[in-house]
Amino acid sequence: MSWERQINLKTPAELKTMREAGRINATVLAAVKERLQPGVATTELNAAAEEVLKSHGCFSPFKGYGRPPFPASITVCINDEMVHGIPHPKRKLKEGDIVSIDCGTVYEGFVGDSAFTAGVGEISPEAAKLLEVTEGALYAGIANMRKGKRTGDVSAAIQNFVESCGFHVTREYTGHGVGRQMHEGPQVPNVGMTGTGTLLRPGMTIALEPMVLIGTHETRVLPDKWTVVSADGSLTAHFEHTIAVTEGEPLILTVL
Repeated sequence: MSWERQINLKTPAELKTMREAGRINATVLAAVKERLQPGVATTELNAAAEEVLKSHGCFSPFKGYGRPPFPASITVCINDEMVHGIPHPKRKLKEGDIVSIDCGTVYEGFVGDSAFTAGVGEISPEAAKLLEVTEGALYAGIANMRKGKRTGDVSAAIQNFVESCGFHVTREYTGHGVGRQMHEGPQVPNVGMTGTGTLLRPGMTIALEPMVLIGTHETRVLPDKWTVVSADGSLTAHFEHTIAVTEGEPLILTVL
């Protein structure tokens, strides 16, 4: 993909539709978060998400995506699993786990995309700090999603925030434009240099998604060809929002 060629500026009417897609996506994630309890199978979380999507007449762009086709509407990642985890009926949550949930919603042809990480019951202080840092990195990136800035400013803000806290940010997996397609331009890495990259313009809609690891930035893909884990088995976390660049403040599309 040529990321620059895939940049699609959204009209005010299209942003309104994307805001509704984002609101529904936030509703899905809230329903899943309520079910993060010990003993719950990850397929139960997927079923809960699909129930909410169906109630709104929507579907997830995740299901059937890629090769091999992704088999679920959400990704569920536990502890050292960073992204793209496949729900499985035998995979059940345990007290002290941290769980990352990523979901997309297609509403009237537009995609909302967001993710969160949360604990199951009581979690370790180290895990709690990881969640705090990862979410903080997301908002550091969002603060730079302004007209006249560049994607490198966003990337650098994410990287600097994470590394200043002693953690690591992924190199291989990135944020991305989103709209009628789940992946559009521009690409927004989680590492970068200020003053570089694509110029941000009003109408751009970008899914920012810091993926943070405690022990290393290196990752590997499991034999299922989807699940990405930390190379050293250390904990990981993932937060994501879809953001619109405006004439003024950044607009978070994926909130209730």
